[in-house]
Amino acid sequence: MSTWDAATPPPEPKIGPAGWARIAARGTVLGTVVYGGLVLLLLARLVERPLHRDARPWTPRITRAVCRAAFPILGIRYRVRGTPMAHIGAVVANHASWLDIFTLNACQRVYFVSKAEVAAWPFIGWLARATGTVFIRRDPREAKAQQQLFEERIRAGHHLLFFPEGTSTDGLRVLPFKTTLFQPFYSHGLQNVMQIQPVTVIYVAPEGKDARFYGWWGDMGFGPHLARVLSAPRQGRVEVVFHPPLDVKDFASRKELAAEAERAVRSALPYDPEAFDASTR
Repeated sequence: MSTWDAATPPPEPKIGPAGWARIAARGTVLGTVVYGGLVLLLLARLVERPLHRDARPWTPRITRAVCRAAFPILGIRYRVRGTPMAHIGAVVANHASWLDIFTLNACQRVYFVSKAEVAAWPFIGWLARATGTVFIRRDPREAKAQQQLFEERIRAGHHLLFFPEGTSTDGLRVLPFKTTLFQPFYSHGLQNVMQIQPVTVIYVAPEGKDARFYGWWGDMGFGPHLARVLSAPRQGRVEVVFHPPLDVKDFASRKELAAEAERAVRSALPYDPEAFDASTR
């Protein structure tokens, strides 16, 4: 369940027989690809782990292939602008939906940083654990250990992906970035060697649908939202925009770094959320 609740979700449409047929067809193919890929990944990990430990040179290729395949199965058009960085560092992006897992894995090799509760979620949690997601708790007593874990993963060459908004939204806006998530980048000289790459995810609703069609927020359940996406007779599109990486050493504090990353992410979003909010009042 998502937590941002500043806007009222659109009413859930009634799904007719044709919609349920699309759910069955798309869901069966998507489930087969995702869980077939998961089995393959776990088998590959049995060999990869003793040989390479946490380096993971093989299994991210499986994750990327599965996530890329999800879009033609769903019928969602997919486009990428810009280039994922190769330098040591981390990635920050806006967060609109559970679809971000597929969207951001499909075009780069990343490891998500997620709140601990996600590990227990059916479907999403299983995939997250298998693909090397870093789970964190919002507990000050664990902050030091989490910071050490981030540093170890980044220095090992893993591109950790953070959602600094702290929650998913309706996909039309970028919420203020939480600066505390940027603090680990200023530890033990890490700021002198790493970069942060801002990434914007843009969802465009199917023609004639609410602009927030792919957004997932408030008390919207995962099951009904998944059913809505699977049942759509026509789909929209998603675009991923990679911005130029930021050298952490060029910013004196986490607040300055967070502000610049937020500005970059917001700059590519085509929507005017204030105008949309005014039109729905």
